Amino acid sequence: MFVRPTNPISHRLARMAFILASVAAVIVAASGPLHRFLGLDVEAAIAVFRYGFYMAVAGVALGLATIIPSRPGDRRRGFVAAVLAVVIGVATSWVPLRWFLQAQTLPAINDITTDMTNPPPLVATLQLRRGSPNPPAYPPASAPLQKAAFPDIEPLILAVPPAEAFRRADQAATSLGWDVVARAPAEGRLEAIATSKWFGFRDDIVVRIRPQGTGSRVDIRAKSRIGESDLGGNAERIRTFLARLKVES
Repeated sequence: MFVRPTNPISHRLARMAFILASVAAVIVAASGPLHRFLGLDVEAAIAVFRYGFYMAVAGVALGLATIIPSRPGDRRRGFVAAVLAVVIGVATSWVPLRWFLQAQTLPAINDITTDMTNPPPLVATLQLRRGSPNPPAYPPASAPLQKAAFPDIEPLILAVPPAEAFRRADQAATSLGWDVVARAPAEGRLEAIATSKWFGFRDDIVVRIRPQGTGSRVDIRAKSRIGESDLGGNAERIRTFLARLKVES
């Protein structure tokens, strides 16, 4: 009876691809907690994240190279290892790739507001962001970039008095998991901090409520403490907040 010989080199390469993809997954997953909980410098954490992505891509490439000559019938373990390498590698590289694509298509801004002419100023959070790379002032150069990229970010008019609008804004901020650090209903100002779950990046938020006829005008501003671009995160945060207020109105 003729038995097709196995290919030990293909087996080893498949296992190598699996190990490479698995290690990459651990590296990418650990990059955020290393910064958030262990205090690793953000640049170093991003470098860890980036090199984990490179390893994942290498694992996928090597896995694909070993899948093609492998046959499930006679080289089952090598085939399974190669398939797992591709699956793990693709899953690991998805988030870094998505961030890269967003960075290519979105403007490099990190300060989003519904009022670009007179943005709500940071007051309480101004003290909390000391030492942050991004200055607290609103950069005028961001306005045209924001208009082009996020034309839907506009003030919200509520048909309720400012006191009720403030209550709803406070409730919405709390329900979104923001850490409310200042409540000044007499000034119509609410400030909060949103912390990302993975890297622990902090964005400062200020909500301003002013009378508008018989109702109220709600403006909001969200600004990152670090990073040239927020990859659209603050715009999405503002959209979610305003949508929550619309539902409650």
